[in-house]
Amino acid sequence: MKKIALHWQILIALVLGVVVGIQLTPTYEVTKDAVSKLQAVKVFDKTTKKKQHIETSVIENLKKLEGKDFHNDHVFETELKKTIGEENAAKYRKAILKETAFRPVTYVSWMGDIFLRALKMVIVPLILSSIITGITNIGSGESLGRLGGKTLLYYLSTSILAITTGLFFVNILRPGVGAPTSSSGAVEGLDEARGSFGDTLMNMIPTNVFESLSTGKMLSIIFFAIMFGYFITQVQDRYKDLLNDFFNAVFEVMMKITMFIIKFTPLGVLGLVANTIAEQAGDSQALGQMAGSLGVYMLTVILALGVHFFVTLPLIVKFIGKANPVAHLRNMASPLLTAFSTSSSSATLPLSMETVEHKSGVSNKVTSFTLPLGATINMDGTALYECVAAMFIAQAYGIELSIMQQVVVVMTALLASIGAAGIPMAGLVMISVILSAVGLPLEGLGMILAVDRILDMLRTTTNVWSDSCGAVIIAKSEKEELKV
Repeated sequence: MKKIALHWQILIALVLGVVVGIQLTPTYEVTKDAVSKLQAVKVFDKTTKKKQHIETSVIENLKKLEGKDFHNDHVFETELKKTIGEENAAKYRKAILKETAFRPVTYVSWMGDIFLRALKMVIVPLILSSIITGITNIGSGESLGRLGGKTLLYYLSTSILAITTGLFFVNILRPGVGAPTSSSGAVEGLDEARGSFGDTLMNMIPTNVFESLSTGKMLSIIFFAIMFGYFITQVQDRYKDLLNDFFNAVFEVMMKITMFIIKFTPLGVLGLVANTIAEQAGDSQALGQMAGSLGVYMLTVILALGVHFFVTLPLIVKFIGKANPVAHLRNMASPLLTAFSTSSSSATLPLSMETVEHKSGVSNKVTSFTLPLGATINMDGTALYECVAAMFIAQAYGIELSIMQQVVVVMTALLASIGAAGIPMAGLVMISVILSAVGLPLEGLGMILAVDRILDMLRTTTNVWSDSCGAVIIAKSEKEELKV
């Protein structure tokens, strides 16, 4: 019997994940344990801008609901409003739902958690060894400079095209006009995000390489790997050969481990998608927002991402790369479905590298240099999303941005997308940088929280597709013979 191809296995798991997730939405029960935990919880207060304990009167009233089961959040919230008052129900909604929820989806979501942990386990040694071996295979500093220049030019060009596409759609559809500006909760941690972004370039140079490796600071790891790989080519032949053999061996071992993990991708996808769907389907407030003003916002982002994914990038592959974009897209089915499920460019990197090299025929020299770099700094989908989100918030608050302010949005989105490392939800906090740059209220971020996770899956898929297209185009420019 013929084995089912991996991308079909992933697609089946994705569909099953949706079905399972819908069936396993959270239920709610106020238990003594939940009340005890809520007494210790601190909630961010929008008025004082500080975290505070839940009021004692609210806790006492909550105890009246002990022992009662609520089959969804809408029923539970209705009862909460009657018991603790509408204002308190809105204020403490997130904390109360979190502590009182029973999440049956955890019976399957653990598979996704283990799969993600396994992928993250191989990312750092794989990136380190792949970049070092890639650079030593490139050889001379002149070749490295040429390849690096082409790579950065591609990343810059496609990101600008993506942002421009987003600007076009958000100005035509104007999804923010008439959208309610009240948010269900404050977004915390934005000050830290702004500060860290300002130090992005400085933090590229690690003060402690081992600390960067242990904490997974990708820009620092890539900078060190490029430096280390280049200077391997400058030492005596006996040392060069020894280090070459060592890092090539490490790379081969890491790829073997990666291929073993990839066999379990369908199970991981099932767990991850089921968890995401259960969270979204169980949140009636988020579903209501999606059906309203946020639906137009989602449509704007999806249309813009779709044009960049299915039109802009394939045209670049076809006419600049002189390759077949349809064949390459078919080859990339498994990595793209994995990117959609995990919402992480970095977690998808091992599968992307294997696919681009062995199915599309790009050399290890190009693959091991362009893809790890792309997973960290080439964020077409994220840049597009940040731009549309900022414009949506401006429109919702009735603020008309001038052409120059929109140019500032474009440039800041470009820089912010580089700072958004390939991890889930990173793009959300980076939007605060853009909002600050053009003087928009940071509270507006609360408006888009409900749909960020779904859009995160789509923009990550676009990021991974752009990285792979870049590898094909650069390989073609290096006169390589490809399979697409």
